[in-house]
Amino acid sequence: MTALLRYQSALLVRSQRWLPPFLLYAVFLAVGVQAGEPLLDSLGYTAAFLLPVAAWLVRICAGGEPPAARSVVAAAAGPARAHLACVLVATGAAAAFGTAATVVVTLVSDPVGSDHRTRVPVLGAAGAGLLAVLTCALLGAAVGALTAWPVLRSPGRGVPALLLAVLLALVGTGSPAQAAVSGLVGGSRSATVRPPVLPLVAAALVCAAATALACVLTSRRAP
Repeated sequence: MTALLRYQSALLVRSQRWLPPFLLYAVFLAVGVQAGEPLLDSLGYTAAFLLPVAAWLVRICAGGEPPAARSVVAAAAGPARAHLACVLVATGAAAAFGTAATVVVTLVSDPVGSDHRTRVPVLGAAGAGLLAVLTCALLGAAVGALTAWPVLRSPGRGVPALLLAVLLALVGTGSPAQAAVSGLVGGSRSATVRPPVLPLVAAALVCAAATALACVLTSRRAP
């Protein structure tokens, strides 16, 4: 598995296909997060913006190989293991983007509540923000796994499904991402840090289930 992860990581980096989602994330943050704004609010936006980026990265990694190369890797390591490596690399890249953004946002934001007076603990808020970022990265990876090859082979179906699923994941009641982000934003109103532990666990379970389904389908539909 280590060799597969190195291979998929090198493939992603050298292809430079990670640049569009990275630049999109940077633009989202530049527009939605301003220096001096309340820390928890800014961290909530940082997490929410990461979800579509994570889904996009999974889609990139799942379809990043030419068919011939994919067949060779699948024959050597097994199609399920090869696809699992794609999802893990994409999820790791999204988590890295989110972690770096969390650090930057923590440094430029004001550690106060929405009233701009009540102080919030910086380290506690940053920790909660990081948990929210990981929650959104995992749920975004689940969305990507369920809307990319081999679950949906046609881009005409996969891309609209991805966009709809991202929207539902961000605003739908009961969504781990919605719970994590709203917990940060709500905590900002009361100047209270609420680490989204349960949403993170729920997102991890959803991601594991979606990835397992995608890997099973990869084995069945491999040439």
